[in-house]
Amino acid sequence: MATEPIAEEVVGKCVDSHGSAIGMPQLCFDWFPNQIFWLVVTLVVVFLVLSRVALPRIAAILAERQGTITNDLSAAEDLKAKAVEAEEAYNKALADARAEAQRIAAETRAEIQSELDDAIAKADAEIAAKAAESEKAIAEIRAGALESIQLVAKDTAAELVTTLGGQADATAIEGAVDARMKG
Repeated sequence: MATEPIAEEVVGKCVDSHGSAIGMPQLCFDWFPNQIFWLVVTLVVVFLVLSRVALPRIAAILAERQGTITNDLSAAEDLKAKAVEAEEAYNKALADARAEAQRIAAETRAEIQSELDDAIAKADAEIAAKAAESEKAIAEIRAGALESIQLVAKDTAAELVTTLGGQADATAIEGAVDARMKG
C-alpha cells in the first residue's frame, strides 16, 4: 500500500476535519453571533445581580456614611460655636477680674494713703508738741541762764569794785548790769 498524503478537509473557515478550531476561536467571524448572544446574556445577568444585590448595599453604606459625615460636621460646628462662646466668656471673666483687681488695688492705695496721711498728721502733731515743749524748756533755760548771768555779773562787778578799792553800791551795780544786759 502506498501511503497517500491525507488531505485535510476544511469543514469551515474556523474548524478542520477533526473538529478542532483553526487559530483562535474568539476571532472567527463565523462564531461572532453566538459569542455576542452569550456576552449580552452574561452582561444582563451581571447587571441584574449588581442592581438588585450589590448596588443597594453600596448605596445604603454610602448614604449612612454621608449621614454620619453630615452629623459630624453639624456637631463640629456646634462645638466650635460653644468654644467661641466659652472663649468670649473667658475673656469677659478675665477682663472683669482685671478690673476688679485694679479697683481693689486703687482702694487699697487710697486706704494706705489715708492711713499714711493720718500717721503723718499725728507725727506732725507730736513733733509740734515736742517742739513747743523744747522751746518752752529752752526759754526757761535761757531765762535761768540770764538770771544766772545777771547774778554772776553783779557779783563780779561788786568784787571788781571792791578789789579796785572802792565801795560797792548794790543799787548802782544792779542798775549798770541791767542797763548793759538790755543792750
